[in-house]
Order: sequence, then structure tokens, then C-alpha cells
Amino acid sequence: MQPRLLKVLVCLILLATTCLAAAASAQDEKSGFDKAWSYMTLYQNKDSSFIQKFSIVGRAQVDAVWLDPQTAWVDPAQSPSGSEPERYNDVSWRRFRLGFKAEMFNDWTAHIEADWKVNDPIDQWYNKLTDAYIGWQPSKDLKIKALKQSAGFTLDGATSSKRLLTMERNNLTNNLWFTEEYFSGILASGTITDNFSYKGSLFSSGGDPGWDFDSASWFTFWSLGYTFGDTKFALDYVYQDEDENANTRDFEQVISLHAQWQDGPWGLRTDLAGGKGFEDLGQPDVWGLYIMPIYNISKHTQLVLAYTYVDSDENNGVRLPRYENKAVGGRGNTYNEYYAGFNVFFYGHKFKWQTGLSWADMKDDANDGGKYEGWNLSTGLRASW
Repeated sequence: MQPRLLKVLVCLILLATTCLAAAASAQDEKSGFDKAWSYMTLYQNKDSSFIQKFSIVGRAQVDAVWLDPQTAWVDPAQSPSGSEPERYNDVSWRRFRLGFKAEMFNDWTAHIEADWKVNDPIDQWYNKLTDAYIGWQPSKDLKIKALKQSAGFTLDGATSSKRLLTMERNNLTNNLWFTEEYFSGILASGTITDNFSYKGSLFSSGGDPGWDFDSASWFTFWSLGYTFGDTKFALDYVYQDEDENANTRDFEQVISLHAQWQDGPWGLRTDLAGGKGFEDLGQPDVWGLYIMPIYNISKHTQLVLAYTYVDSDENNGVRLPRYENKAVGGRGNTYNEYYAGFNVFFYGHKFKWQTGLSWADMKDDANDGGKYEGWNLSTGLRASW
């Protein structure tokens, strides 16, 4: 069986299973999904002084993508038509992760989870460690995590892929955030008052698949959060030591002011962010704006709209998103995107079906490989446990 056909078959099976599970559990959600997810908890005893809970954790995310470039920079040597951009479509596992999590000694946590090669596991199944840390939380005012973990800043960068409301993280985050995401280091977080929260960290910028403290230099990010009524604000600041071997974006400093507002069925999320690029590494300064209105039709369905703007002060400072980058590999200087999405929550964020349609364009004043205009239709299943 061809790999592409196998991927399509797997996705159709998962989609059919989703619909059947949703129908079967509609009348009795607690005895359906709740019971199924409870099997991931292998042991639980709140009265134990050693291990209070031991669980299987992970996520499985499948994407189907149809990309239709209307205008794009074309290299005649690589394009059969010589002048027309080629369409791109694919069905693949976006993420597949599996591991274990233990809650111990009442305020300690051990979490180890890995990303696995499911699409084309030719040489090996193992890809890299994601979460692989020890955590300690003596109170709500202080939580410390050491070793490999998510380094989350900007609106979507600080949001787990399990809880995203769009198919992918927005392209402002994609340009400024360190998309490798998982780095070795230490992070402290907690609350200052009922309204204020904080994060402070120090990470290695190395990109080894396991723990990595010495293959590159370091970066630090700090965040101050404030809750005012129905709105949550956060101010993130990142400083990075320059190293050409770093597995990060080439920015010395990044700052992001983002907010989340929710009132009944209506919601709004915004992010205003910018980064100071390393001149020696050829990265211009970049800034941008992201706006995402939300409307919850019901407990299980949701409409999402979004607009993304990204601009650089020089040519070739802006990257295209994940899938558009497969059609056009170059960079540009100004990016706009309009997105409309529909989400179906079968079991909250633990089991959902997302669909999004976007139109994006990027200007490339240097005319050296970054010009793009086109549609992107994508749909996918998201499961986490």
C-alpha cells in the first residue's frame, strides 16, 4: 500500500471513529469519553505518601491540507511549468507524542514524553524528547520546573498545541517564537497577588533531541500577567545570547503584549509583538499584530476569525507559515493573512475536530523567492490525554 493512501485511510478511520464516538456518547457523555479517558490513569491514590497518580500522557494530531497558490515566486529550474506555482496537498500526522507523568510526594511531578515518527519511521520511531522534567510546587505562589520543557512566550507560543483554536500557531508567533519549543533549562512561575502572575526562566538554546546544556548558548524569558475582570493580559520579554548554532529564531530580544477576553459566547485574543534581529546572522527587525475574535455557538461548536500582520524593516525578514513554506521557500518583508475556522469539541480540547480556511499574501521587495498569494484549506483531528 502506498504511504499517501495509507495516510488517507488512517485519517478516514479516525474521522469515522470520531463521529461514531460522538454519536454514542451524546446521551451519556460521562459514561462515554470520561470512561475512555480514565483508562489513561494507571494508578491513583490521594492518600499515598509516595505516588498519588501515575498516568499515560500524550497527543495525536492528524492534518489534511490543500494549498492553492494563486501567485508565487517560481524557480523555472524547479517548476515543470516554468511559470506557474504548484499546488500542495498532504495528509499526515501533525504530532504524535506519548509518555508518562507521575504526581509524587504531594507537591512533586515527574514528566517524560517523546515525539515519535509516525509518518515515515524508516530508520527509527523515536524523534526527540519533548517534556522531560522534574517539577516542584509547594504552593500556588511558586512552581519550579527543571530540565526539558516548553519555553512558551507570545500569545500562541504560550498556548499548548492541545488548546489552539486555529489549525496552526499564527504567523506572528511563527516568526518570533522559538518554534523548536522544548529546551533544557529551569522555569519558575506562580502568583504575586490574586491579579498578578509571573514567569522567569533560563534555557539552553541548543537543539539536541535529548537534554542539551552545552551545544549552544542561552536565552531567558520573563512574563508578567494581570487579570482585570474578564480580561487577561500578559507582557513577555525575551533576551537571547547570540550563537549561530542555536536552535532558535535569530532575535536578540522579543517583546509581546497579548490579551484574552471572554464574556459569555464572545471572545477576543490579541497579540502585539516585535523582535530585534541579530544583524550578524542576517535577521532584520520584525513586528506584527494578531487579532482573533471568537464566538461559541454552543458547548460543542465554535466559530473563529483571525487576522495576522507581520512586517520587517528590511528585505527577507519574514517567514511564511508551515505549509505555505512548502510551496515557496523564500522570505519576504510584509505578510497578511485572513482566517476563518470552525471547531467541533467532542470532549473539550481533549478530543476535537478543527477546520480552517485562510487567504495569505506576502510581498517580497527583493524578488528573490518570497512572493506569495494563495488559499489554504486544512482540517484535522486533535486528541490529547
